[in-house]
Amino acid sequence: MEASAGGGEVGFVRADRIDLKSLDEQLQRHLSRAWTMEKQKSDKEREIPIKHAWEIDPSKLIIKTVIARGTFGTVHRGIYDGQDVAVKLLDWGEEGQRSQAEVSSVRAAFTQEVSVWHRLDHPNVTKFIGAAMGTPDLNIQTENGFIGIPRNLCCVVVEYLPGGTLKSFLIKNHRRKLAYKVVVQLALDLARGLSYLHSEKIVHRDVKTENMLLDRNRTLKIADFGVARVEASNPNDMTGETGTLGYMAPEVLNGNPYNRKCDVYSFGICLWEMYCCDMPYPDLSFSEVTTAVVRQNLRPEIPRCCPSSLANVMKRCWDASPDKRPEMDEVVSLLETIDTSKGGGMIPVDQRQGCFCFRKCRGP
Repeated sequence: MEASAGGGEVGFVRADRIDLKSLDEQLQRHLSRAWTMEKQKSDKEREIPIKHAWEIDPSKLIIKTVIARGTFGTVHRGIYDGQDVAVKLLDWGEEGQRSQAEVSSVRAAFTQEVSVWHRLDHPNVTKFIGAAMGTPDLNIQTENGFIGIPRNLCCVVVEYLPGGTLKSFLIKNHRRKLAYKVVVQLALDLARGLSYLHSEKIVHRDVKTENMLLDRNRTLKIADFGVARVEASNPNDMTGETGTLGYMAPEVLNGNPYNRKCDVYSFGICLWEMYCCDMPYPDLSFSEVTTAVVRQNLRPEIPRCCPSSLANVMKRCWDASPDKRPEMDEVVSLLETIDTSKGGGMIPVDQRQGCFCFRKCRGP
């Protein structure tokens, strides 16, 4: 040993006195113990699945009749803990039927939808109740007994809204149209719901009348958050043609970066649809719509009888430049100032057969 300056000893050890073989054996035993403990911990964690805050108690769920069918599943009437609900069963395919990439895509969509939806709370957003991922022991009661939910199936449970989709409501009123006050009220409901989503940094990305539901009092509620996501702080992080043809903003159709203003554009198209009870661009193909909207600034034709106050909201919302579109809270303010007491919709005050703005009958 060598003495230190203060008279003590420093901890230097001569290299030729170290038993390297013994030290190596000790290190090996230590690593082996650490690996065994880590493996036991990992196995234990796998035995106890993580329970999320949004998971339902399957014993409280009863599934009834099918009310809608989609690409990856079905929507059923149901009862959860005594409450009327809609149950969305999402099927990502049996093993071998879909590629791993397709399965991963559907599972990711489910997780995305649940993670967005479960934290939302607003009168114009469909209330999320819970969800469940498929497990071997997940059995759900039906009117004909119990069924097992396989691993490839998951379900989303939301409040049941008896009024159906806004799209169906508009189709039913295609000929007779809607009273102006009804148009503005529906528009306000949608605008308030979107304003709330945007305040929560949520971009819906698929705003269309088919994704809006009505309750028994005709209150509109936004639904289907399958492609919704938290808005990126950098617009360049949000690209891709996400949405539905006819409602997609030019920047989305063009594959350019976008933000919440893509929802504002879609709202403008929905507003036109509510007023006219008609479909935008019914006779154009995907490529024709994309080319015309992006390069020729095509937009739905606003009827001459549409009040300027409402027409201006449409035009501002579907402006080609996202920066020129208003925020949804401003849209709410604009709609709240509209006077509906004197009419102004597609239904003339003294006539029942509808507005004469269109020169020929359209639709069935």
